[in-house]
Amino acid sequence: MHGAESRHDPGMVSLRVVTESDWPLWREARLAALADAPHAFTARLEDWPRGGAEQWRARLALPGSRNVVAVLDGRAVGMIRGVPRGGGACELRSVWVGRAARGRGVGGRLLAAVETWARESGATSLRLSVLPGNAEAIAFYRRNGFLPTGRRLPPGATGEQSMAKRLG
Repeated sequence: MHGAESRHDPGMVSLRVVTESDWPLWREARLAALADAPHAFTARLEDWPRGGAEQWRARLALPGSRNVVAVLDGRAVGMIRGVPRGGGACELRSVWVGRAARGRGVGGRLLAAVETWARESGATSLRLSVLPGNAEAIAFYRRNGFLPTGRRLPPGATGEQSMAKRLG
């Protein structure tokens, strides 16, 4: 078995830590996220590579990163990525929960999985950036202890709002 499953019950959402060999599942999740919530990402579905196993494997090969996919009935319904940033910080990326999994606590479980990884990695904070106008995501992050830092990232480009959460 590739990755690690947290539950196996049919009809239940399981979380799976994915590795390079799980690239088809990561691709499925990423393409579904871009199709379902184009307003939430700076990347666009039409710009994202659809093929090329090596390209997708490379996305999962970043040393020290954590990639988790939520699976329901064999389909990817959520995802999250944690990336080490140095200086005691880790960054959240590619956070998404699909319609089929919303209202089941999947977002909180995905976030908890990355928070645990970040703490075990020695991180003292988690950072993220969220596009302006994504009130649902901002509210989710606030409920989970993230606060605005007052910075907009990247400067002059998309105006993403930076948020952070202290760990420990």
